[in-house]
Amino acid sequence: MSRTTSVVSVSPALRAEFFTPAAWETLTALTDVVLVDDPATLGATLDAGTSAAPSGLSRAQVLVISWGTPRLDAALLDRLPDLRLVAHTGASVKPFVTPELFARGVRVTQAGQGMAQSVGEVSVVFAMALLHQLPRFHHGLASGASWEVAENAPPRHEIAGTRVGVVGASRTGRAAITMLRALGAEVVVADPTLSAADAQALGVALVRLDDLLATSRITMLHAPTLPETHHLVGARELALMPDGAGLVNTARSWLTDEDALLREVANGRIDAALDVFDAEPLPVDHPFRTLPNVLLTPHHAAATVQGRLRQGSIVVEEVGRFLAGDPLLHEVDEAALTQMG
Repeated sequence: MSRTTSVVSVSPALRAEFFTPAAWETLTALTDVVLVDDPATLGATLDAGTSAAPSGLSRAQVLVISWGTPRLDAALLDRLPDLRLVAHTGASVKPFVTPELFARGVRVTQAGQGMAQSVGEVSVVFAMALLHQLPRFHHGLASGASWEVAENAPPRHEIAGTRVGVVGASRTGRAAITMLRALGAEVVVADPTLSAADAQALGVALVRLDDLLATSRITMLHAPTLPETHHLVGARELALMPDGAGLVNTARSWLTDEDALLREVANGRIDAALDVFDAEPLPVDHPFRTLPNVLLTPHHAAATVQGRLRQGSIVVEEVGRFLAGDPLLHEVDEAALTQMG
């Protein structure tokens, strides 16, 4: 019986980050692996023809992808006639997956669960930084302000006993909730899909979004990217936040009206800590970069050593389940894809 061929369309640098030697050994034991070192060239490599293409590439049943992979449209899939599984080493498959995949019976899975702890940790660090006014202090000292000017900041707060609102009890939201509760925060959650029983099990109070915004010193965004969550927090919602409150977004800029947020933080009424932006890379002249009450990171909340290795392990485990005929634990079906913003 012929062995399954898998194409791993992941750069060498990312392969080293995603796969431990043991995980890679498992993948190569399960399948005959064909490597495409530059994901962007996947289509071009297939176009090169069987004589020039790596052996077995066009007959692959499994395709492991990462960022930079072209969209898997009909033209590309025609050159992968035996494809049955696409496994993304990241979270959102929206940039790559098309309805054509599902029409051909190809299944899709992803490794977003591996990022939850990393992103949750950054969200909590962001919250504590805003509570202690660290962005203002850092900006003052780094910009060359006098000691007296740099130490001038609004009152600081400890996280224990502070109300933190979590918008979305996603896998990342739940990771953040666990840490927040361990630190003694009072956690409230707004999520229309969360039942009262689930909220009780998480140890949080379930509230309406408006109430969360109006009563939380820190609001964290962990909602999914769906049509109904586009600009979930806009000018009206931001106006509900108390003076001196902080907004943390490590999810997607999709969730906020960035122009409205810029207006609020520019006048100093609220603070923000952001890992995601409408335009990425963030333009060098963007006003966010100059504000002393805004903490910025370049969309890297998930990129920890441990998180990347979890992502690789998830992919290898999903390939193993697929080949064994077992249910996939991280599958994305067509209904879920069409709901993604």
